[in-house]
Amino acid sequence: MKINIRKATVNDFASILALIKELAEFEKAPEKVTNSVGQMMKEKDLFRCFVAETEEGDIAGMALWFFAYYTWVGKSLYLDDIYVKKDFRKQKIGTALLKAVFEVAKEEGCKRVRWQVLDWNQPAIEMYKKSGALIENEWLNCTFDEAGIANFNL
Repeated sequence: MKINIRKATVNDFASILALIKELAEFEKAPEKVTNSVGQMMKEKDLFRCFVAETEEGDIAGMALWFFAYYTWVGKSLYLDDIYVKKDFRKQKIGTALLKAVFEVAKEEGCKRVRWQVLDWNQPAIEMYKKSGALIENEWLNCTFDEAGIANFNL
């Protein structure tokens, strides 16, 4: 099967959101998705996305990322999500999406590419290790949701 990796457009937002929801199901947290196509439209300048498209025009996977600035190294790229639909796995689509992200990082002069992986997602961990990723286990995520932001108080 031939897959085309391309930059996503606003016309892809509904398909991307469907992938995000499918990913949330896979990660056992479907209730945490509050994003919408409308929100993506309003915030479209804050993220970039590649999609993996079949010859028939179906979206088989995506890699959503944004630029970040890390104090220790400077300009970086943060890969927020990479996901391939179950029926399209084991066809190197995830690898192709990851390569596209790394090409951007090289072209943009990024000093770091970073992302997270759940500790139980062994297929992804193995793919990342095979690519040369350093998988750390000492940093913990600190997260505030919208209600937490509104109620923040020290």
